[in-house]
Amino acid sequence: MSDRIAGLLFLALSIWYGMTAGNYEAGFGDPLGPAAFPRILAVPAALLSLGLILRPDPDPTWSRGVILGRQVATIAVLIAYALLLDPLGFPIATFAAVLLLAKLIGTSWLKAGAAAIIMAPLLFVLFDVLLGLPLPLSPSI
Repeated sequence: MSDRIAGLLFLALSIWYGMTAGNYEAGFGDPLGPAAFPRILAVPAALLSLGLILRPDPDPTWSRGVILGRQVATIAVLIAYALLLDPLGFPIATFAAVLLLAKLIGTSWLKAGAAAIIMAPLLFVLFDVLLGLPLPLSPSI
């Protein structure tokens, strides 16, 4: 039953995501328009959620203890990342998110820091410079 409930929630979320993607506006010259990529992502998300609804696990087990804590912390980090992207700027917010997510999967602080130092500028160059997506560079504080 829990798989079907999760499937229904994800189906509703993917439909909402696909519908609201039409309101997205960006100032770059994509021939398909800025809404194409989110809409393309909404389709497999909806299909996978239908899979949860139609073929649920017969004996689902729920996470407990440390694993559940890491899952909740991961969701919290991703929500905080989305909320802090504009105020902190893309490089700082991405550095913090990669650092914390790397720690959540069990890496050392040194490796998590190295990953964050590499990923933040690399992703900024990829999305802002190469793909032309407008990203906030510096904090707006």
